[in-house]
Amino acid sequence: MKFPLYFSRKIAFSKDNKNNLSRVIIFIGRLSVALGIIVSLITISTGFGSKKAIKERLADFSGHVTVKSTRSNSSYNTSILDNEGLDIKKLKNLDDVESVQKYAMVTGIMRNEHSFAGIIFKGVGKDFDSLRFKKFLISGKTPQISEDGYNNGVTISEKISNDLHLKVNDSIVTVFAKEDQKQIYRKFQVVGIYKTDIKMIDDQFVIGDVNHVRKIMDMKPEDIGGIDIFFKNVNNIDRDFPEVEQLIGYKNYAEKATDKFPQINDWISIFDTNIALIISIMLIVVIINIIMVLLILIIERTNSIGLLKTLGATNGQIRATFINYTLIIMVPGLLYGNAIGIGLLLIQKFFGIIKLNPENYYVSTVPVDLNPIAILSISVGILLISGLALIIPSYLISKISPVKSIKYS
Repeated sequence: MKFPLYFSRKIAFSKDNKNNLSRVIIFIGRLSVALGIIVSLITISTGFGSKKAIKERLADFSGHVTVKSTRSNSSYNTSILDNEGLDIKKLKNLDDVESVQKYAMVTGIMRNEHSFAGIIFKGVGKDFDSLRFKKFLISGKTPQISEDGYNNGVTISEKISNDLHLKVNDSIVTVFAKEDQKQIYRKFQVVGIYKTDIKMIDDQFVIGDVNHVRKIMDMKPEDIGGIDIFFKNVNNIDRDFPEVEQLIGYKNYAEKATDKFPQINDWISIFDTNIALIISIMLIVVIINIIMVLLILIIERTNSIGLLKTLGATNGQIRATFINYTLIIMVPGLLYGNAIGIGLLLIQKFFGIIKLNPENYYVSTVPVDLNPIAILSISVGILLISGLALIIPSYLISKISPVKSIKYS
């Protein structure tokens, strides 16, 4: 074992540390490291967790990528997809694609004696991924679509159900209108109520039978207004997007889930800035505290440094000894910080103690993403950066004269 590491371990675990100033200094150093780890873990896990949760909610409701016609305008009434160059079979066979579902949309107004609500009626077919949608249901179910005839069941949002005082099994009249044509009335039965916590979705969308949309929009039985494509991993949207674009034809276009609601996407991007800022601040605080610990330990052990120099130890060996000593002091702080930080995050993950206002944050509880790589990277990163930061202040050792240090011991 090399001398610096051996001697640093000897003084780190020396019983003398329990009876002098070192005890207080070591406690302060470990406390600052533990707090830095706790704050960093919470920041990264909740920040990345929020980004992931919001992206998943957007994607699981309307597809990770949606294919639309280039004839679509700002209206929510969908235009018919062009079949030229569109290869749905190949889309389904892409490695990362989990499912593909067809849809068509039309706008309308739901009304009753209580109130009215402007809605976007999203008609889905028998390939609708009801299992993926199940996480949003708070009561009832989704319509069972066979595409033979018309299913009058609809699943509405909690917001719409509250505005119109509707519950499962209630009936509601919806009015649809096309340009230069008379109003079209449809009577639906509420079979389910959902909640995504995303205001732009919950305020408007109703899930129902695609055949109603086809009838209202004068579409043929085989016509569709769009395709929702779901990937196995929401984080692979950017990677797999170019493959999708190659299989949809030049008269259609693909849109990522995050691009459908740019205001949400912009809000999500703020997380990266906040995470980087908080981690940087905590890292600076930890480094400053660790440097102060090193300097105080050097001053406190000036006599020992003089003695080591007298015995032939070089400045480099002594500097390495005190840097190792300081890093060894940090290890319990790292362990306690990780234990407390991960413990708090697990409590939040499984019990959802801390709540949020979904109108502002798009989620009702603080989401947690416990990524082992991120957790390990924080601890290793703090150790490495602290080790490098200690090199310059450790040069104070070279200024200590062995003659003077021993003379005044």
